Amino acid sequence: MFSVLLSLFLSFFKIGFFGFGGGYAMLPMLEQELLIVHQWLTSQEFLDILAIAEMTPGPVAVNSATFVGYRLAGIPGSAVATLAVITPSLLLLMPTVILFKHFYHSPVTSKILRGLKPAALALIGVGTFLVAEKALVDLTSILWSIALFLLLLRTRIHPLSLIGLAALFGVLFYS
Repeated sequence: MFSVLLSLFLSFFKIGFFGFGGGYAMLPMLEQELLIVHQWLTSQEFLDILAIAEMTPGPVAVNSATFVGYRLAGIPGSAVATLAVITPSLLLLMPTVILFKHFYHSPVTSKILRGLKPAALALIGVGTFLVAEKALVDLTSILWSIALFLLLLRTRIHPLSLIGLAALFGVLFYS
């Protein structure tokens, strides 16, 4: 049990430490650690956990850590994985806030932030691609995804309504 908890901690600490750009930008790292390195999940389980993590309150990476930790080692695993994924942010945030406050108007800080934005966008794009290649498995899912994308672009539909609509669609078309 200790070795599983240690593996969970190290993997999710690494994801939390290097996962710049938020939950979706962490998807490539989550996939690498959970599916390839440790083989803790199948592709379908990974998609299911991402869907659940997206629908529950909180960041995707934290929710994913909680679910994976619980799946592998129950409540202790859930606690360890969740703590591991948030610890780097806590350790990095405090000194960063102090430094950022003093150097916010610096031209170097501005350049650093301008350089990080495209990297975060690229990571989110890769995460989107990774999920799409696993989720878009048939013509129905492709057309449904396009329809929802267009709906989101053209309306201000509430995310909960979209989730409910998608769940209803799943029941109707994938039963």
